[in-house]
Amino acid sequence: MIEKARFAPGAPGLEPRWTSSAKSGVGTALSASSRIWFTLSHGIFNEIYFPRLDQACTRDFGLMVTDGRDFFSEEKRHTTSEVSYLEKGVPAYQLINTCNSGRYRIKKTILTDPDRDAVLQQTSFETLQGGFQDYHLYVLLAPHLGNFGAGNTAWVGEFKGIPMLFAERDETCLALASSVPWLHRSAGYVGSSDGWQDVSTHKQMLWAYERAENGNVALTGEVDLSSSHGGEFLLVLAFGRTPAEAGLRARFCLFAGVEQARAEYAKGWRRWQEGLIPLDEDHAGLYRTSTAVLRIHESNRFPGGLIASLSIPWGFAKGDEDLGGYHLVWPRDLAETAGGFLAAGAVDDPRRVLDYLRATQESDGHWPQNMWLDGMSYWTGVQMDETAFPILLVDLARRQGALGSRGFDPFWPMVRNAAAYIVQNGPVTQEDRWEEDPGYSPFTLAVEVAALLAAAEMANLKGQGSTARFLEETADSWNESIERWTYVKNTVLAKNVGVEGYYVRVSPPDTAAGASPAEGYVPIKNRPPSEGVETAGQIVSPDALALVRFGLRAAEDPRILQTIKVIDSLLKVDSPKGPLWRRYNDDGYGEHEDGSPFDGTGTGRAWPLLTGERAHYELAAGHREEAQRLMEAMESFANSGGMLSEQVWESPDIPERELFFGRPSGSAMPLVWAHAEYIKLRRSIREGKVFDMPPQTVERYVQRHVGSPYSIWRFNQKSRTMSPAKVLRVETLSPAVVHWSSDGWESTRQTETHDSGLGVHVADLDTSKLPAGGVVDFTFYWPGQKTWEGTNFQVRIEPDQ
Repeated sequence: MIEKARFAPGAPGLEPRWTSSAKSGVGTALSASSRIWFTLSHGIFNEIYFPRLDQACTRDFGLMVTDGRDFFSEEKRHTTSEVSYLEKGVPAYQLINTCNSGRYRIKKTILTDPDRDAVLQQTSFETLQGGFQDYHLYVLLAPHLGNFGAGNTAWVGEFKGIPMLFAERDETCLALASSVPWLHRSAGYVGSSDGWQDVSTHKQMLWAYERAENGNVALTGEVDLSSSHGGEFLLVLAFGRTPAEAGLRARFCLFAGVEQARAEYAKGWRRWQEGLIPLDEDHAGLYRTSTAVLRIHESNRFPGGLIASLSIPWGFAKGDEDLGGYHLVWPRDLAETAGGFLAAGAVDDPRRVLDYLRATQESDGHWPQNMWLDGMSYWTGVQMDETAFPILLVDLARRQGALGSRGFDPFWPMVRNAAAYIVQNGPVTQEDRWEEDPGYSPFTLAVEVAALLAAAEMANLKGQGSTARFLEETADSWNESIERWTYVKNTVLAKNVGVEGYYVRVSPPDTAAGASPAEGYVPIKNRPPSEGVETAGQIVSPDALALVRFGLRAAEDPRILQTIKVIDSLLKVDSPKGPLWRRYNDDGYGEHEDGSPFDGTGTGRAWPLLTGERAHYELAAGHREEAQRLMEAMESFANSGGMLSEQVWESPDIPERELFFGRPSGSAMPLVWAHAEYIKLRRSIREGKVFDMPPQTVERYVQRHVGSPYSIWRFNQKSRTMSPAKVLRVETLSPAVVHWSSDGWESTRQTETHDSGLGVHVADLDTSKLPAGGVVDFTFYWPGQKTWEGTNFQVRIEPDQ
């Protein structure tokens, strides 16, 4: 007997969790009328996003099958799933889920309605044993509206006489409708009164609760297979601000059916794909999948805003406290993605990205570490490369002729403000590109220096010669200091590998300013001295190859070659499909050794993205065949739906956790940055050169070997030593008079700062003729406040080692 009640028991349900990040497909319509993005995994819908790309509204949405007596099967757990595209480059899918017991098969066609906020699932249920009368088919939907699994309300209702299932939270609502009648419907709390508990226990629906309020809820409905046409029916999940709005859209879709929507959906994607460069002459389907992945991750409500991934890494272990997942904007990832668009020959797309960056830039010139699509920051760190990458994107788009008739003029204020922020606050970053350690990072330094030179070239084109000179002088000084800051010699690791030295991943800012390469690595503040060289100085990363990628060092530079030996000895993973690399030794971002999910600690795994970056290095080194081999390896790391993951499992198989050597781990998938890197790699290999390598740095530092006459001292970079024959350049953020002495204060000189025009005030002290071993003492008078600094500073002149 069916148990009926107005309200479901068991409120508020289990603590909500998200679901697998291992997406086999993602999709959206290229239409301003549809604000829906969907993800697929394990043969069913996972997160569906509405009305913004950064707001997940479901956990999952799938089917259950029983015989009403003793057989229970859930398609996401008990079937083998196959995924395919209805058309190459068009992210509409066919899913075929075959029961592991050989009793049924479910075929689905999945897409969004281009004209409405709804997803469509044309479903075909096939019996492999018995007939329709032998099975019950149930729909199970877990609403997580507005990025929250808690606080949802679900109920059984109707819209204008059509029975539906509804849920709402705040001002976001959904309605689930079927083209064939519902036999039973129920709303319940997850873990106590939901349909999964009911059907898995009783093998049929015995609960019919009308409403579940303010909790972690689920909706369940039994489809009347006997009323279907040979097991065929349409499920529509529609969204709106009100239940009526969602219900109306669902009804529209039921009337319209799936064929017209499918034709319009494919037409929009076909048109966009036809405008791209055909880099898939060898019919490599991953290229068109990758271009689609990039485009899918762009918001139509905030054009040009692209999130990092439609996934929540290790989502099955994450709850409402992880609001963002990866559906946030990282300016670095955004710029890298726009570079992928440019490599594919897109023009409008990167311009939209630049417009978005222009609108979301902070007043002081930087961008948040990451942010919601409306520009509100999420994390609070500052990464200098996140501010430098947009400059490089403007320059790349300019050189590719993608900025239109006005050129870079509309973006020059953005570039100037970003460059000003870099020279005021760099070169140290609060976190490196992996959002972890502060300090001097080869990757960040490479991006900063390249960005300053690109900005200098644009300043010259704008007739701002003095600004250009200051940017070049700063870039030259920072470039010349890279080895002093980040290259170490004679460490235990160097001796073990058999090299003289290597670039470290990050050197701490409070020690690197005065470190000498011969000293190895100065101990980090508050770390026992015995740990300094043995631990910190032996952390390496493929990030060092950015010095080649961004044109600061030649691929054959002995320091680069030695670093590669160290990288490969510590970080390279050989898989059956090809090599991968970890981010750095002692990385803690990844599953634990037993396969349990990352929970703030873990073991870092290998990244397909880094295989692409290594391929770009090999191409820069003239090893085109090796670059091709690595590109093919990168292709092999994609799953059956063509999705590239953030990380790959590189330990023995753990089948019960779905972890297999050389296959995606539980990290983000798809990672948009990885797909952008793959697109750029295809373009680079076709042209025989690195597509996005800045020419300014190559010409200045690799070809002409330009050095710097300056040694820079600033309050965030208090250099303790300088090389002989250098001018000591003192930089402040407000006007000052530098009182200084080179003879122990026996005599003093005064040098006033001058305004660089970029918020930095500069005083060049005439120290170029001082001998090695000399000392420069100085302090400051601040005329604006009419006060003295009250502290003396000192820089010692030491010969280079």
